[in-house]
Amino acid sequence: LLLLLLLLLLLLLLLLLHLLLLFLPLLLLLPPLSSSSSSGPCSLNFTAPQGTIEVRQPPGPGEECDYLVTVYLGYGIELQVLNASLLEGEVLSLEDTGGPGPSLLANESVLMRGLVVRSHSNQISISFRSDRGQGRSGFVILRYQAFVLSCAFPRLPAGGDVSVSRLQAGGEAFFVCSSGYRLQGPEVLTCRNATTPYWSGKEPTCVVSCGGMMKNATHGRIVSPGFPGNYSNNLTCHWVLEAPADQRLHVHFEKVALAEDDDRLLIKNGNNIDSPPVYDSYEVEYLPNEGVLSTGRHLFVEFTTDGTLTSTGAAIRYEAFAKGTCYEPFVKYGNFSSSDSGYGVGAVVEFSCNPGYTLEQGSVVIECVDAQNPQWNDTEPACRAVCSGEMTDSAGVVLSPNWPEVYDKGQDCIWGVHVEEDKRIMLDVQVLNLGKNDLLTFYDGDDLTANILGQYGGSRPHFKLFTSMSDVTVQFQSDPATNIYGYNNGFVVHFFEVARNDTCSELPEISNGWKSTSHPDLIHGTVVTYQCYPGFELGGAEILMCQWDLSWSADVPRCDQVLTCPDPGAVEHGRRTLSAQRLSVGSTVQYACQKGYLLAGAALLTCCRRDAAKPKWSDRLPKCVPERYEPCRNPGAPSTSVQSSEKAFYQAGESLTFSCHPGYELQGEPAIACVPGHPSQWNSTPPACKGTTGDNRFTGRSNSVSLYIALSFLRCAVAALLLNYYCRVLSLSSNYFTILDSLIPQHVGLTWLPNLHGSTASPRWT
Repeated sequence: LLLLLLLLLLLLLLLLLHLLLLFLPLLLLLPPLSSSSSSGPCSLNFTAPQGTIEVRQPPGPGEECDYLVTVYLGYGIELQVLNASLLEGEVLSLEDTGGPGPSLLANESVLMRGLVVRSHSNQISISFRSDRGQGRSGFVILRYQAFVLSCAFPRLPAGGDVSVSRLQAGGEAFFVCSSGYRLQGPEVLTCRNATTPYWSGKEPTCVVSCGGMMKNATHGRIVSPGFPGNYSNNLTCHWVLEAPADQRLHVHFEKVALAEDDDRLLIKNGNNIDSPPVYDSYEVEYLPNEGVLSTGRHLFVEFTTDGTLTSTGAAIRYEAFAKGTCYEPFVKYGNFSSSDSGYGVGAVVEFSCNPGYTLEQGSVVIECVDAQNPQWNDTEPACRAVCSGEMTDSAGVVLSPNWPEVYDKGQDCIWGVHVEEDKRIMLDVQVLNLGKNDLLTFYDGDDLTANILGQYGGSRPHFKLFTSMSDVTVQFQSDPATNIYGYNNGFVVHFFEVARNDTCSELPEISNGWKSTSHPDLIHGTVVTYQCYPGFELGGAEILMCQWDLSWSADVPRCDQVLTCPDPGAVEHGRRTLSAQRLSVGSTVQYACQKGYLLAGAALLTCCRRDAAKPKWSDRLPKCVPERYEPCRNPGAPSTSVQSSEKAFYQAGESLTFSCHPGYELQGEPAIACVPGHPSQWNSTPPACKGTTGDNRFTGRSNSVSLYIALSFLRCAVAALLLNYYCRVLSLSSNYFTILDSLIPQHVGLTWLPNLHGSTASPRWT
């Protein structure tokens, strides 16, 4: 009886524990999170990805209300002024506070309806202070939303190229060098997530190789080591160019500047040092404007220097062309358009120069003539930055003579810039590297008697000037007694026509793209968005904003034609083979998988041209998936044994464990494994179960078994009475019992099924 009471008490405790576990989650529920939280009478923190902020009046004069907007890492915040009306004595500032130090985005002096500012980090702070007492006060209503920040486009290595999978966090930049160059630095950089995303390392550089074999040479450049700086002494460099089969080579001379001693540049018509020369710097005083041609598919280039003086060196451009066509034209610091992209007989090419350059020598238009021996009817022109000129465009560039190469000594150059009479001119001096005795002077008028806006020598960082009228005169004077050396020494001045009122200057349209403006008048806060036509990509800032000082937040971008496919990337557990370093139209990428993996998708991707869109890969990036093996079938088991799991099939690598019913012993290994293969097979046959001698399974255990049955039945009976459950007490064999409690509200039943005489069934309760 005591035992039954203890059992009943235990069952009640189990019931209480069950109820506690049922209601515990309700006790732990927390109130829902809010997108804003208060830390003071008028200070709020906003963490939602978008929302509206109503700036409140501070509780007292001289007190300050602070609002902090924080979004996820890798996102910035765009803030738009929906309405603003501030009174005298009220001060409001918007600051980017997620970087190393706070950065002012706007204040009350430029705050007006429609103003849009963007942060460079994931946090903006808004401060509002009023010296007015209680009563009438100003108000500001702001709307904000998060946008994805990105890494800046990586710097293009001189003599190489860069392609980017994407500029957001996790994107990769892939760097390659042109033929004749080798990469110095990491091949791949990753955009890392932070308050302001950044690249995982410094951009690599492409350094010049002294010689090399260039097979399948379709187009490229060869430059002397150190170019555009000076080469070193005692060099001997050999390059061998090999065009594709049945094609010839043409060489353009971009620059040849050798010291007046034994330094030498040789180009030979063949593939070895003994081939006949087609150009020898010893023999000619001037560079041939038409370049040189090979008679076969090879050219041999030799560059040697002695141990005395050095100079800039040489830069030549080569291109291969097929029989029956003219070679591809070239103009340095300019562009050209052709009526035939294959440059066959009858093709007409027209040349133009980049802003700041002037066409000299040669012809503006040339034609491919002579079907027997195709050739251009005239030499290509040259684009040069000249000394002096008159400019009447609304925007343009003034360059130092010979830019980006060094200017000559003893020069006196004058440029006149003229815009519409009701406008003025903004001068954006982007580069200024002059000798200490050289002068660049800006006159606020159309001659040298006008007031001087500024006079500069030596080096200065980027700065801007504004004229008071529609004309400006630029004068450059170089010291006749002093030479200046080095690439990119001189000046670059961009000019723009701007309005005289409180608006920013009109921005020009861009070739192969368009612009859209948020406000018809270019007032403070106006946003101009540039976009490119299909097949072109934007180089520079997409969004320009009119700032409080009447300047634009960035330079006007450009739309560059996309001639390459983006790097498709590598495949995990695989390898790839590129047909060329530059992923231009027609190039291919071949993928293969490591052992144990199969390729899912196309093995060969080809970069395909599209008429009105960017080049695109012929298929999606494949994947390397683990090789799948056929499963093993269930081997079955004798009636005297039990499997650890019963399935029709078992995957390769799975194991299956066997055990015997009471009264039987296992013969063999208890576990077998499914060995992968085609087909997969078990590593051995299932074990057998052998019966033991004698049968004492129930002898001496009747009392224990009877007590066990009684207690089990009592537990079930009490649960059934309290909870209206149905209970079964089931004997699975003749020497042990198992209790199964079913949560089905039913009556309580207990039935003994004895072992009838002559029956093979075991006695059991049910």
